[in-house]
Amino acid sequence: MDLRAFYRTIREIETGISEESVVIISRETPEGGRAGVRTDVPRAVAARLIAEEKAELAKPEAAAKFRAEVEAKWKAAHGHKVNTTWKAKER
Repeated sequence: MDLRAFYRTIREIETGISEESVVIISRETPEGGRAGVRTDVPRAVAARLIAEEKAELAKPEAAAKFRAEVEAKWKAAHGHKVNTTWKAKER
């Protein structure tokens, strides 16, 4: 494996990703990786996994749906409580 070419590929992929954090979808791998697992990762991690052909970028619609699902699960788990004990200072 030509490491210079590999890291050049990673840099090219990374520069093509405009967002700081992106949703990727895993591919099946010989090491036991499961296909179709969605994950929100930093741009550098996404570029590396794409270069290694272990994942692909999710389409914007799929990424938005995934993030909405994660947010809904988080709100459900945390009871989506609003802090009512804080009061603004009166002048």
